[in-house]
Amino acid sequence: MQLTSASDAEELGMTSQPARERLTERLRRMGISHPEVLEVMGRMPRHSFVDEALASRAYDDSALPIGWGQTISQPYIVARMTEILLAGPRRDRVLEIGTGSGFQTAVLASLVRRVYSVERVADLKEQAERRLRALKLRNVRLRHGDGAQGWPEYAPFDGILVTAAPPRVPRLLADQLGCGGCMVTPIGTAPEQFLLRLVRTRSGWRHEMLEPVSFVPFLEGTC
Repeated sequence: MQLTSASDAEELGMTSQPARERLTERLRRMGISHPEVLEVMGRMPRHSFVDEALASRAYDDSALPIGWGQTISQPYIVARMTEILLAGPRRDRVLEIGTGSGFQTAVLASLVRRVYSVERVADLKEQAERRLRALKLRNVRLRHGDGAQGWPEYAPFDGILVTAAPPRVPRLLADQLGCGGCMVTPIGTAPEQFLLRLVRTRSGWRHEMLEPVSFVPFLEGTC
């Protein structure tokens, strides 16, 4: 059977709350344990962040194309990166690099006091802005700009989350972390990319290489 719209998917229960609950249970089995992250993932309407033609796949644990060579990350990766970021001290001010569809932004905005998000593709930024407005998430500030530059006007940040893979840690971003702040980013070039947790301490930096991942490459500039 071919589904042609989000309404078709809704009629078959593929974008319903039970579908989200099945996703939450799958995330729990995959090792996600942060209760608030699981709760937010279970109620966030991921189908609203993808094209209607892909709505029936919105709650699969897979990345989906969103245009301009970008993807919406698989739910496990969104939950995992969020869980890592939130471990430790309270993260009130978080910078996201790569707004994309706005899904990761919405998850963060549901869990921290303020999110600043930079997107290099103007059309993606505008689409994400409309979606976040529809969800009444008012604690988000979006910017069309070069993610490699971060958002120094609002630094220092308690956390930084990067949604594309640079070959190495972008120093300008790391410098925008406050003391005790944490950056979570994929790093490396395909096929060897890993999730990195970088923490700024009083004496320098502490880093931890975590699991292998697969992300689109980190691109500088704007379009």
